[in-house]
Amino acid sequence: MANIFREEDATLEPLEGKTIAVLGYGNQGRSQALNLRDSGMKVVVGNADDDYSAQAREDGFEPTTIGEAAKLGDIVLSLLPDEVTPAIYREQIRGNLVAGNTLVFASGYCVAYNQIEFPKDINVVMVAPRTMGEVVREYYERGLGFLSMVSVHQDVDGKAWDTTLALAKAIGSLRDMAIETSFKDETELDLFTEQALIPAIAIALKTAVEILLEAGYDKIEAGLEMYLSGELGDVLRKAGERGFVGQSNLHSPTSHYGTKSRLDRFDALGMRPVMEKILAEVQSGEFAREWSAEQVAGYPYFNKLKQDFEKTAFAKAEQEILKEIRG
Repeated sequence: MANIFREEDATLEPLEGKTIAVLGYGNQGRSQALNLRDSGMKVVVGNADDDYSAQAREDGFEPTTIGEAAKLGDIVLSLLPDEVTPAIYREQIRGNLVAGNTLVFASGYCVAYNQIEFPKDINVVMVAPRTMGEVVREYYERGLGFLSMVSVHQDVDGKAWDTTLALAKAIGSLRDMAIETSFKDETELDLFTEQALIPAIAIALKTAVEILLEAGYDKIEAGLEMYLSGELGDVLRKAGERGFVGQSNLHSPTSHYGTKSRLDRFDALGMRPVMEKILAEVQSGEFAREWSAEQVAGYPYFNKLKQDFEKTAFAKAEQEILKEIRG
């Protein structure tokens, strides 16, 4: 059974007197930097001179280059996008690490796929929140926690776990919990969720909304009923508390019967082999190689996918609904 850690399992002492360098002030970087600072930690921010750096200054930091921040940090949080991390690591981070440093990742991706080599005299750990950076900040400010996956890949001083759990506590995760895993499992589970489960939900929503619009239903009524009211989010939140099966008992008998009596129709669509193929691509590294090649090519297919999705009737209707109900 996996090890689960909560607030009482950690202390902030391993971070006291240390400089924590947050490299990258984007999705996770901003939230974690703010949470760490609010927990009393000394934080420096490293980022390219762009809009994210301007945001860091607005938030009261004095951002510097990634290399300079890495040099200043005793604990170095690499919160950069997966696909650009290896090059930035080689060019700006690796040469500024010294013996005894702790290098921290919020994703196991680059380590799991052997895209980075580490000096043997530093700790290499992971604190990976299982939610968006924006929520990491929102929950911290509300006094709530969130799940993180944590791991120690390299422990040179016997203190790597203490530091890992201290970081999880300082960003607010342990108000809920952290679970021990490996860099490999965190990566493969995350990619499988993104590539198998989320697309299935997305295509279901897209198809349902388009069918209702074609059938003549009011677009605002249809969009709100499907998901824009937040009800679907409430269902999933309760599933997180009671389990998906358990939350079904919170619905009316009509709802309960309608859902269960139609499950087989969707099971017959053949999703299993699709998901099995996706998992195989993740496990073999095929997806990682594909994504690296896309980055080298300048993201042509990625940009096309985004543009095509944004042009669908579903996306158009969604924007129109949001504009009408929220301004």
